[in-house]
Amino acid sequence: MNMHKHTKHAIIGMGKTGISIAHFLLHQGQMCKAFDEKLKSIPSTLSLPFVPGKLNADSLLDFDAVWVSPGICWSHPALQAARDAGIPVQGDLALFAEHCHTPIIAITGTNGKTTTTQTAQVLMETLPGGCDMGGNIGMPMLDLLKEHVMPSRVVLELSSFQLERCNFIHPRWAVLLNIQPDHADMHANEDDYRAAKLRIFEHQSQGDTAMLPMHIEWNNLHHDLMQRGVGVHRFGHVREDNPHAEGLAAGIMEHHNHAKLFWHQDGHRQCIDCEDIPVRGLHQHINLAVAAQAAADFGVSYHVIREALTSFRGLPHRLRLLGHIANHEWFDDSKATNPAAAEAALNAFKQVIWICGGLRKDLDLSTLKNTVKEHVSHALVIGSDQDAYIELLQQSGVSYDVAGTVKKAVIMASKNKSMLPVLLSPAAASQDQFANYAERGKAFATAIAELSEVHS
Repeated sequence: MNMHKHTKHAIIGMGKTGISIAHFLLHQGQMCKAFDEKLKSIPSTLSLPFVPGKLNADSLLDFDAVWVSPGICWSHPALQAARDAGIPVQGDLALFAEHCHTPIIAITGTNGKTTTTQTAQVLMETLPGGCDMGGNIGMPMLDLLKEHVMPSRVVLELSSFQLERCNFIHPRWAVLLNIQPDHADMHANEDDYRAAKLRIFEHQSQGDTAMLPMHIEWNNLHHDLMQRGVGVHRFGHVREDNPHAEGLAAGIMEHHNHAKLFWHQDGHRQCIDCEDIPVRGLHQHINLAVAAQAAADFGVSYHVIREALTSFRGLPHRLRLLGHIANHEWFDDSKATNPAAAEAALNAFKQVIWICGGLRKDLDLSTLKNTVKEHVSHALVIGSDQDAYIELLQQSGVSYDVAGTVKKAVIMASKNKSMLPVLLSPAAASQDQFANYAERGKAFATAIAELSEVHS
């Protein structure tokens, strides 16, 4: 939108993103007013009016623009009233896209965004002019615009909430990693969730690149993008003798139970044996392959990509090995807040002791039944929403105990005589017992450290 000094802006939600929006707009000399239904105050560094408490439907009707943080429900009656009145209602991504004049590499999906984003940024940082990273990760994206010299490119991890709140974004390179059931509590339905994700491609055109999963459900989108002149890559997991193998730009290729990570560069397929990559799990290897393709498309050399992937040991709380203690290996996959993420982690093992449970968010656990039956030797259930996990384990024919807390689950797992790996991959959100998945993962690590002291 075109802003002048008399434009009046409302900022809804004064967490990290809202504060970033306020700083940006105030720096532009704009008139702003902040609202938050949970907070009673805002940082003293922000010089603008603040209204705490319930947001009424008519509160926003005197403003020219409304900026909404990702954590605020998009269907809030006050936001709907503003939209009905013709007032633009958007998020920080819209502001960033309007004021960023450097190529954007945009990454979205239900699972795997952070691993892919961070790996792509590390690889592209080696290019002349460097590469910044923001969005749903690390620094709020508008804070990147404070720098006196913008980098030559920026990688954005984008959530469905950020994309939903943006009327226009034009990434030079964009990828959809996957769409799996999640965030049912924040979107009206799965169709709205899917539509939000696909907005990442809405304004791509001649000369841009899009990357899509190999599944047939994305064939129509592939065709539509090509009709606009967009170059389309496909990625996935395939056997070498599969007739679709030659059409994939990146992914994992198997031949006689030997797996290789691959991407295309300078007209050739480049490969790394998956055994040479320290990080575990097919899903993580696919994320790395996508990041490698992004880096190659922007000119990062094969040798830099190979060195980075063969030294990458994974991000915290994403299937990360914490050590070998009390005759067990312990893996922290606390980031697995939905069934699809937990399924990917379980498939990385032959057999495990599984720590599961938490805040289910009404997600369907039945999709895990076969995977649990095949890969789980024994389970320990934690969290407040235990019944659904117990039912899943009973239907899968897997023995279990109710631990309740992460600490008790670690103690109980340590006494299991099987010597199998122990995997925290909850298939649930964490807010029933923790502030976020990272805090849950830290509690897991702390409990293991205490266990180590006992067994040392």
